[in-house]
Amino acid sequence: MQQPLAFRMRPTNLDEVVGQAHLVGPDQIIRRMVAAHRLSSMILYGPPGTGKTSIASAIAGATKYAFRMLNAATDTKKDLQIVAEEAKMSGTVILLLDEIHRLDKTKQDFLLPHLESGRIVLIGATTENPYMSILPAIRSRTQIFQVFPLTPADIGVAIDRALADHTKGLGNYPVTLTEDGRDFLLSATNGDLRSALNALELATLSTPEQAGRITLDATVMHQSLQQRAIDGDVDGDAHYDLISAFQKSIRGSDVDAALHYLARLIVIGDLPSILRRLLVIAYEDVGLANPQTASRTLTAIQAAERLGLPEGRIPLANAVIDLCLAPKSNTAITAIDAAIADVQAGKAGAIPADLKDAHYKGAAALGHGVGYKLPHDYPNSWVRQQYLPDNLTQVHYYTPKTTGNYESALAQRLAQLRAWQAGQ
Repeated sequence: MQQPLAFRMRPTNLDEVVGQAHLVGPDQIIRRMVAAHRLSSMILYGPPGTGKTSIASAIAGATKYAFRMLNAATDTKKDLQIVAEEAKMSGTVILLLDEIHRLDKTKQDFLLPHLESGRIVLIGATTENPYMSILPAIRSRTQIFQVFPLTPADIGVAIDRALADHTKGLGNYPVTLTEDGRDFLLSATNGDLRSALNALELATLSTPEQAGRITLDATVMHQSLQQRAIDGDVDGDAHYDLISAFQKSIRGSDVDAALHYLARLIVIGDLPSILRRLLVIAYEDVGLANPQTASRTLTAIQAAERLGLPEGRIPLANAVIDLCLAPKSNTAITAIDAAIADVQAGKAGAIPADLKDAHYKGAAALGHGVGYKLPHDYPNSWVRQQYLPDNLTQVHYYTPKTTGNYESALAQRLAQLRAWQAGQ
């Protein structure tokens, strides 16, 4: 069975690597490492199809070292032992270890001394943030390099190369890639070259010739790609980046950006994350500037849950637009976090005796509840008395903003109460 086009077109030297010029371009770090024959183990992290395996393959081709590929999740310690034996015999082996974030401690412990000796040059590949997902012992022995989604121009270079290559590519097929088909292919894969090449090959092999040509237009490419590549696996690091961008766009009142990130979350079908994040935003970012927004958001969430996707996108869009355009205030979360910080720092202090529970026999003998003044018995339902522990009587956690009518009213009321408390 023939290997996929994306596999066949893997580069054999750094000049054939598409994109990632910040790593393999002239005078850049990986190119300098190869030129100086001073390879060190590294971790490449970034979205699928962006060149992690290609860079490893190119390094191996440029150095003429043996190149082996394993998967940290599915390959065993015995597989690592085979690579180690080969390295002992041949001197150096470049090991591409895919999904390195899934490397368990047993495999790690076996691998570490071989990395120390330099017999194995490890190139770990992962879609996860290595600072969060990779064991420190491995991380400390590697250089960490980030790779980025390829641009349409980068993908265009690879597509043209594959169509022209008579040995590894599709050069032996009478393919005509139309302008609209090419434009669709370059943009629809969101920087994932593997998806673009696989779609191109599928289209070529499945489209019948007409008048001696295989014509690939936008319709054919859409059928072959089926689903635009979305970088947002609900279990991956990219998912948290997507959620972060979603919330920050709403917080920044950019309705178009917020709808874009909502669309990406809808396309990958992550309804639970959308619902949870919207409710968080309603209280964290809009908050007291417009509390009614939280009520409307909850109603939209309940409607989306009942409808499911795709119809649920309608109340979700309503909620996102509402949250974007509402006035913003984070005073509630700031206030509670400041109070929690004091408690965690050991500043809790003793509860004033008159505030302690007095609903049991003998409480008065302990002084509990003695002297407590019921605010409802006083004008404006307020009376001056101490509520905070003695060590915190001068602390103010809540500092209101005036970004909405509701919190402006709260600010006025708070200023009045604090003035009364101070005896003014």
